[in-house]
Amino acid sequence: MSAMKRIDIVWFNAGGGHRAAAQALEQQIVAQGLPWRVRKVNLTEVIDPSATFRRFTGLEPEDLYNKRLASGFTLGLAQELKLLQALIRLGHPALVQRLSRFWAPQPPDLVVSVIPNFNRALHDALRSVRPRAPLATVLTDMADHPPAFWIEPATRQHVICGTAHAVVQARAAGVPDERVHGVHGMMLRPEFHLGPPPDRAARRVALGLPAEEPVGLVLFGGAGSRVMRRIAARLPDTPLVLLCGRNERLVDELRCQPARAARIVVGFTADVAGWMRLADFFIGKPGPGSLSEAVQCGLPVIVTRNALTMPQERWNTEWVSAHGLGIVERSFARVDRAVASLKAGLPGFRARAAAMPNRAVFEVPNVLQRILEAGHGAEPGAPRAAGDTGPTGHAAVVAPLT
Repeated sequence: MSAMKRIDIVWFNAGGGHRAAAQALEQQIVAQGLPWRVRKVNLTEVIDPSATFRRFTGLEPEDLYNKRLASGFTLGLAQELKLLQALIRLGHPALVQRLSRFWAPQPPDLVVSVIPNFNRALHDALRSVRPRAPLATVLTDMADHPPAFWIEPATRQHVICGTAHAVVQARAAGVPDERVHGVHGMMLRPEFHLGPPPDRAARRVALGLPAEEPVGLVLFGGAGSRVMRRIAARLPDTPLVLLCGRNERLVDELRCQPARAARIVVGFTADVAGWMRLADFFIGKPGPGSLSEAVQCGLPVIVTRNALTMPQERWNTEWVSAHGLGIVERSFARVDRAVASLKAGLPGFRARAAAMPNRAVFEVPNVLQRILEAGHGAEPGAPRAAGDTGPTGHAAVVAPLT
């Protein structure tokens, strides 16, 4: 392509995974030397530039993904999601208007969305300022939660799916085959594609961890979770690395908690990948980002599935079970038994984790390049991207679950 293309990657800070995906994609586009002018666009800053929502509610709009809608709110998570989607639909005309004004001065050649729920508004706004410019949505979840979560079949949206299950969902929703693209896994930052350090045992000993005994890593996102205290209390004889994010109170509480085995309690760190490569298994929630990062680092996982599991993350636990990547429990009340079971079969679990392919961050730029080269590639018959295996090829790697 001779002319420099303008690419906007749209993200928001709902849980951190969308930001990480946007960063990973931008880094890989630069690494591959593609002739694109890339801009990361925080949707929150576009639709609420004066922070009106935060002033009136004390929350950012994306916080509705991360918290219950209100203290004591009795709706279930699925119902809360439906309410949120209804509010987004109600505000659709205003969203399209704001996004159109944002893009009108310099319309992008391609918009890449790494967020759910707002893809119809992104699509309609882009068409209003540049009708043939494509919208490509990269799912940062392993599965869609239809309707109108990630996939908007009534639009000309391209859908880039990291599991065969999501590919099947897109096809079932009515997205034409030429706009469904399968890649291998979730996009991860480059550091997660490095191997274990050659002096792994020595590093562990220097940190006070055992050189060979299995070490667990406990992680519940950037804000930690109170459940980490209960997990640590039930595993007094298991060496643990507990990553608490920005939750300094949790850091203090865990450092004061007695244990017979070695413990390292870490506050905010940018080196999650480094800590994972020093561990042997993962304990946490079944989020697509943390699960994918752990498995990419060769760690089998212990996760839960219950009424508090986000609706779009429930399928992730089926993926864990189907591929023998760890243990799924209803709660962490029996985490000690789960750890014992995992340790008993640790070599097999770790071998299966190491065998799971994840090349998404390298494949997605190729998909985007072919979409652009196809002349705003939303028309039927557009060729697939290099490395884009499509529904059949990708299903051979990750079997669809229903």
